[in-house]
Amino acid sequence: MSYKMIAVGDNVCDCYLDDGVYYPGGNAVNVAVNCKKTGLDEVAYIGMFGNDKKAEHLKWALTQEGVTYDHSRTMYAISGSPGVRLVDGDRKFVGGPRNTAQHIARIRLTPEDLAYIESFGLCHTSCFSSIEYELPAMAKICKISFDFSERKDPEYLERVCPHLTYAFFSGSDMTEEEIVALMNQCHALGTKVVGVTRGSKGSMFSEEGKIYRQGIKKVEAIDTMGAGDSFIAGFLTSQIQGKDMVESLDFAATVAAKSCMVHGAFGYPHPLED
Repeated sequence: MSYKMIAVGDNVCDCYLDDGVYYPGGNAVNVAVNCKKTGLDEVAYIGMFGNDKKAEHLKWALTQEGVTYDHSRTMYAISGSPGVRLVDGDRKFVGGPRNTAQHIARIRLTPEDLAYIESFGLCHTSCFSSIEYELPAMAKICKISFDFSERKDPEYLERVCPHLTYAFFSGSDMTEEEIVALMNQCHALGTKVVGVTRGSKGSMFSEEGKIYRQGIKKVEAIDTMGAGDSFIAGFLTSQIQGKDMVESLDFAATVAAKSCMVHGAFGYPHPLED
C-alpha cells in the first residue's frame, strides 16, 4: 500500500532578522515536508509562489525533501517574508511586507487540480491559505485537515468545520474547560477529530467526543519554529498509516520534539542579503 497526502496553501520564507538568514516555511509547506520526512511514500504541495530568489530557494528545498509542487502557480510578486526575532528565548513573528504573492492572490482550484488532490486521499490546509471558499468542493473528494492556529471565532468555525475530518488549534492560553467546549463545538459542526496543542503543557485531542491527552517529549531545543506543524505532520502520517489515536499522538509528540533540534522549520538557511 502506498501512503500519501497533499498540502495546499501557504509558503513563506521565515526571515531571522537577528541571524541574517531566512528559512523555507509556511504551514502547508512545513506539514508537507514533515509528512514526507516521517514516512509517507508520496507527498505533494500546491501553492502560490512568487518569482524572486526566495521562491527559488523554497522550490529547491522542496525538491531536496522529495515533495513535488508541479501543480503550483507562480506570479510576479515577492515571496511571503515574515520577520522573526528572538524574544525572551523564543522565536516571535514581528511582521513583514504585505505586498507578497501570499497576500495579493488566491488559488482557484481547477477540475484538474481537484482530480489531482482526490488521488491523495487527504489534503492539509490552513487559515493562512485563503482556501476556505474551495473547502466544499474539496470535502467531496478527500479528507481535509485544517490548522486554525489561534482562530476560534464562531462564524469562522461554522464556515470551515462542516468540511473537515481533522481540526487543529493552538491554545496554550486556554483552560481545559475552554478546550472541551471548543472541541464539542467543532464536533457539532461535523469535524471528527479536534486537537489543541498547548506548548509545554502538551496537547488535548478529541475523537468524536473521546478525550486524549499527550505530553511533550523533552529535548535540548534550539529552535521551536514549526514545532506545531511538525506535530500535525506526525499525527497525520500515523493516521494515514492506520494507527490509532494513542499511537498517533505519541508519534506526533516525538516528531515535534525532534523538529526543535533543527534551525528553522526544517533547515535550509539562506543569507538574507542574497
